[in-house]
Amino acid sequence: MSFKKVAALAAVAALALTGCAQASNSSSTAASDHKDIKICVYTHGDGGTFWSVAQKGAEAAAADLGVTLDYQGSNNDAAKQASTIEAGVAAGCKGIAASAPDPAAIKSAMLKAHDAGIPTVTMNSGSAVFADLGAFTHVGQDEIVAGEQAGLKFNAMGVKHVLCPIQEAANIGLTQRCEGLAKTFKGKATNFNLDGGLADLTAASAKIKAALQADKSIDAVFALNADIAAKAVLPAAESLGLSLKIGTVDMSPEALQAIKDGKMEFAIDQQQYAQGYMSVVLLYLALTNGNELGGGAPIYSGPGFVTKDNVDKVMALVKAGTR
Repeated sequence: MSFKKVAALAAVAALALTGCAQASNSSSTAASDHKDIKICVYTHGDGGTFWSVAQKGAEAAAADLGVTLDYQGSNNDAAKQASTIEAGVAAGCKGIAASAPDPAAIKSAMLKAHDAGIPTVTMNSGSAVFADLGAFTHVGQDEIVAGEQAGLKFNAMGVKHVLCPIQEAANIGLTQRCEGLAKTFKGKATNFNLDGGLADLTAASAKIKAALQADKSIDAVFALNADIAAKAVLPAAESLGLSLKIGTVDMSPEALQAIKDGKMEFAIDQQQYAQGYMSVVLLYLALTNGNELGGGAPIYSGPGFVTKDNVDKVMALVKAGTR
């Protein structure tokens, strides 16, 4: 059986078991019976547009299952994330989910959790290294596959040169998205250093504008973050009067509106609400039923595409806080 089929079957099994868990919790043995189970979700997130939705997913799962949740983001500070994981081990986390954009930085902390008998999963980033961190599975999208699919989209648009700005130099997931793009895109794909771009979107837009002015052959941009796409790339293109083909990874209200208005072509939805929700469910099942789902493979939450064809439906779900 192929890798992708294993991952898909694992995801189906996890969802089915979630339904069973929720059904049992609605019975007379209320979910509050599991308040002694403390599940910890420690990400590199900044609490912004993307990560607030992932947090909502984790919180919803904890409420549905009646467990105690400790969710903490580290605002892209890998050392802080590692120390948070170590503190969680000492503070009684029964299961730990962690994103792994910088695996080396959190490896020691994750292995301490594993050695202490605490089941762990990685989420969002870390699909290629979760086993090295002691995790039994990963929940997220394969970043190379996401980039490959974006490359095919740009091929269909007939563009010749795609710029791929990387806003976090240490985040291997971002590099992998650009790597995937280069694999399938038939034209020229150029990586662009935009490290720290999220911290100052005005400065990021100025850098993008300079890159577009320096190379007139660039006719498309593959943004790796929705805020970068809507608040840096799009303003830069508009200020130059350019009609670029813009695609992005992840969503924001501004990016979705731009898609609706025909100013952007697509957003890749890795479905971060599901990442947060499923991470808690997977750890709950490991703790209460001895399940280690995934079969040694990642459980994929994406990529899915938002285009002008389905943007209205997705916008309604974003407004509800679940996409």
